[in-house]
Amino acid sequence: MSADLTRLDASTLAEKIHSREVSAVEVAQAHLDRITAVDGDVHAFLHVAGEAALASAALVDESIAAGTPPASPLAGVPLALKDVFTTVDMPTTVGSRILEGWRPPYDATVTARLRAAGITILGKTNMDEFAMGSSTEYSAYGPTRNPWDLSRIPGGSGGGSAAALAAFEAPLAIGTDTGGSIRQPAAVTGTVGVKPTYGGVSRFGLVACASSLDQGGPCARTVLDAALLHEVIGGHDPLDSTSIDAPVPAVVEAARRGASGDLSGVRIGVVRELGGEGYQPGVRASFDAALRRLEKLGADVVEVSAPHFEYGLAAYYLILPSEVSSNLARFDAMRYGLRVDGSGAASAEEVMAATREAGFGPEVKRRIMLGTYALSSGYYDAYYGQAQKVRTLISRDFAAAFEQVDVLVSPTAPTTAFRLGEKVDDPLAMYLNDLATIPTNLAGVAGMSVPSGLAEEDGLPVGLQIMAPALGEAVMYRVGAAFEAARNADESGPLIARIPELEVAR
Repeated sequence: MSADLTRLDASTLAEKIHSREVSAVEVAQAHLDRITAVDGDVHAFLHVAGEAALASAALVDESIAAGTPPASPLAGVPLALKDVFTTVDMPTTVGSRILEGWRPPYDATVTARLRAAGITILGKTNMDEFAMGSSTEYSAYGPTRNPWDLSRIPGGSGGGSAAALAAFEAPLAIGTDTGGSIRQPAAVTGTVGVKPTYGGVSRFGLVACASSLDQGGPCARTVLDAALLHEVIGGHDPLDSTSIDAPVPAVVEAARRGASGDLSGVRIGVVRELGGEGYQPGVRASFDAALRRLEKLGADVVEVSAPHFEYGLAAYYLILPSEVSSNLARFDAMRYGLRVDGSGAASAEEVMAATREAGFGPEVKRRIMLGTYALSSGYYDAYYGQAQKVRTLISRDFAAAFEQVDVLVSPTAPTTAFRLGEKVDDPLAMYLNDLATIPTNLAGVAGMSVPSGLAEEDGLPVGLQIMAPALGEAVMYRVGAAFEAARNADESGPLIARIPELEVAR
């Protein structure tokens, strides 16, 4: 029974728990057992909160037994939380030595909303340090591995959350997306990942990487599950000054509507500038097949141009490091986290320098230096200022495109999962993984990755990216759910059902 429970999607698990067919404790225990069995090889988790998870699940069972309506449609369902959200009862390390063992004094708003919804938090997942990376190899606590092939990366920075889903260690997860850190891991693990509109999910308690780009969002194995989780964590938060004071889009209703498989009247734009050379042949073939499938569902598929998208990568890698340089200045060894005193009566400056040298990894240091340079006197206008102008032009491209179509589509990532170590010493090659995902973060619009198939040359998952206007998530979920239902029908089941069983060390 426990193995069967870990294979079920979140909405099915919720129905079984709420009807008392199974208990929330049984479901939590099944997933904790699965983590024990496979995570030694996958390394999706940095911290597993077994006792707390079972206690949380027991409260749900008690409430249901007493006849109290479930706190949310997902009450009792287990979830893996990216270790960038603060949690009072678990460490929050952000994948860095500089916060090793740190226990925050408050919960992030996302954490608090999960708890209020009765969702069982299994633990905290691995990530690239401070959410900087595309492979989860930059974690100070070792890399996460892709359950499809343990020799390959699970994407980044949220590779731990995506790998937990693909390894059946959790049916739900939370990630953050600064330039693709939810969507790219979803693409290479055959799962679903959503970057909501900037400000659609609270950033209070999300340890900042780049404050104008970071966005928390839902990760799942189905579009409906992602929508259910989106409605739990979304909505206005007065504790976050960038939070949008507007209702959460009706994404669950849209996902259910989309599952009927009819996209008549929906106009879908193929972004010319997110095509061309540089894509793995299997990725290109899967995308072309996805377009044919969307047309078969009744959608009107047309090509649109976004001429400034090609400058997105360059602009992003000036804006993000600049904000990193500013945000990470708070890790100064004076108030919390790691402190390296050095030898003798060291000054505050010497302690700070020694601590940051020991506590930050190479990619974090690289981006701090890039950002500090871009913000320095004499270079600010030439680099950071120009990058912000490009950002404005990209936002205008999106606005013009959405006057013509309802959503935009592209491949999520240019390749399938590459091998561990293959790009870790080549920063530019690593950065190019986010080529298609970065524009949505620069403009603050919504994006989603859904599985589109397996690449012919390596049998690994490929993702289809769907992009929508700000607060336009409903149509995005409708298209994603329709595509998912059609692909499942054509391929005799969900993509994740074809994942090999892990050959784990016993």
